[in-house]
Amino acid sequence: MTDRALGAPAASGGPIPLVSVVVPVRNEQDSIERLIGEIDMALRALAHELIVVDDGSSDGTRAVLSRARRGQPSLRCLAHAENCGQSAALRSGILAARGRVIVTLDGDGQNDPADIPRLLQLLAEGGERLGMVAGQRRRRQDDPIKRLGSRIANAVRGWLLADRTPDTGCGLKAFRREVFLRLPYFDHMHRFLPALILREGYGLKLIDVNHRPRIAGRSNYGTFDRLWVGIVDLMGVAWLQRRQRRPTRIEEW
Repeated sequence: MTDRALGAPAASGGPIPLVSVVVPVRNEQDSIERLIGEIDMALRALAHELIVVDDGSSDGTRAVLSRARRGQPSLRCLAHAENCGQSAALRSGILAARGRVIVTLDGDGQNDPADIPRLLQLLAEGGERLGMVAGQRRRRQDDPIKRLGSRIANAVRGWLLADRTPDTGCGLKAFRREVFLRLPYFDHMHRFLPALILREGYGLKLIDVNHRPRIAGRSNYGTFDRLWVGIVDLMGVAWLQRRQRRPTRIEEW
């Protein structure tokens, strides 16, 4: 995989990273430093930047990031003054990103950064009309109740939205920044990125990825909180799909 394959912009006025990795975090003081090192190792052969967005943490996450920043020149840190949610944190990071290609993953360490090069390779091979390469977790390392809730939610969402994605909850995804900026923004949109990508007429590829046990901290999401919010959002995305109209051809003269 090369810079040219992924369509890196020409550098001017300083080096421009090929890939921007965006990681939203909240109260992950015990896991984020290790994850930063793993991401840097996975992408050591590519020009990259890592943007960690602290979404209103109440623990020592910000202090850990400040310490890590001194030893990682590729690391950039953003912080929300209050908790705004994962979608808002992802958007803040993507808007600040300088790379044309974006990779997202969760900040709890359960996504494996070693999978990132494979996602980037598929994105490069897919060309400009491939909108996203999304990971799907095999052998999930979560408790049975959480897995059951996700299985039900994915089945309902897949039936209603036809997004062809059995695991939209996997945070590991790769896409081009300009594609994301075409999508409608709303709170919790990160749960529906594959459906929104397809709505814009882009292709989607899935790849099996590793999933690791959480080694520190606790989940910021409750099963029933996600259920009720997800139902409302699902209806909204279905409405957006019905309202989409794309011209088959645009002529300019």
